Amino acid sequence: MTHALEYNSERSHLIIPEYGRHLQKMVDHAISIEDEKERNKVARSIIAVMGNMNPHLRDVSDFQHKLWDQLFIISDFKLDVESPFPKPTREMLSERPEMLEYPQNFPKYRFYGNNIKRMIDEAKKYEEGPLKEALVLSIANHMKKSYLNWNRDSVEDQVIFDHLNELSNGAINLKNTDEDLSEAANLLRNKKKHTKAPSKKSNRGKGRKRH
Repeated sequence: MTHALEYNSERSHLIIPEYGRHLQKMVDHAISIEDEKERNKVARSIIAVMGNMNPHLRDVSDFQHKLWDQLFIISDFKLDVESPFPKPTREMLSERPEMLEYPQNFPKYRFYGNNIKRMIDEAKKYEEGPLKEALVLSIANHMKKSYLNWNRDSVEDQVIFDHLNELSNGAINLKNTDEDLSEAANLLRNKKKHTKAPSKKSNRGKGRKRH
């Protein structure tokens, strides 16, 4: 029995450790099979074992494709069997994925955020009327709140109107409106937490014995 023991230092490297040593030995055995028909039969059996080891992924799309790809990877791309999917190559795995194109937005007034610009663009599409007026005033109040959160405790409504006109490319103009935006104190009432000062307890009577 001593001669049958295996030490980790003598074992081959596990290519996909999640499947364990026994499955990798099964793949190594499949590689050594000379008969093509038998080799394909053993490969399908190994795929079934791999699937049973991951039952929670059976409903995932391309699950079988993933298993076959992993089978070839575990074999170090030495296994010559028929696959229902295109065989992966070592070069494919070493290729760097293409960089994703993220939308690049560099707003002039960063404290308003990109969502405000989207809201303004949508408001421009509305027909003139009470609904558009209400929407524009809501946007202006939100802009004022964002401005106060990031800048200072007060701001003139005219500053917000100028920014709104600029961000809408002149399509929205509130410079001559009779409407006033919400007061800064109302917009920031959730920002400042009013805490009560701890009540001072009288020290009278401390240290005195009760009879």
